[in-house]
Amino acid sequence: MAGNDCVFCKIVAGQIDAYVVYEDDLTTVFLDNGPLFPGHSLVCPKVHYDTLMDVPAAKLEPLFATTQLIARAVEKGLAAEGSFIAVNNRVSQSVPHLHVHVIPRRRGDGLKGFFWPRRPYKNKEEMAETRDRLRAAIASG
Repeated sequence: MAGNDCVFCKIVAGQIDAYVVYEDDLTTVFLDNGPLFPGHSLVCPKVHYDTLMDVPAAKLEPLFATTQLIARAVEKGLAAEGSFIAVNNRVSQSVPHLHVHVIPRRRGDGLKGFFWPRRPYKNKEEMAETRDRLRAAIASG
């Protein structure tokens, strides 16, 4: 969906208006149109990548350096007590252009419903099996 069909590519190109918070050579940061709280920002690479796994390793550090900068700004500029940083890949990714959510948080802000219910492992064997499957996937590249 890169290029003409991607709404975030259009924002990056200046073809769609957005409330841009920050911009550098690699990223554009703008306010989410449907924020969880005021200040909810999206850190968006200027180059179209569908998911986090598509981003070249050399581009991750600058992406997350910008994310860190915005998290500091959200906390300082909005007197937030903290921040929530999130990346969706495919599931719950409303725009298939990688973006990092930076959301201001305050104690008692009611965001508890946003978190998914915890599902503990059945036992240590299931934990070990899960670990081993992840290790095998890492080893296979």
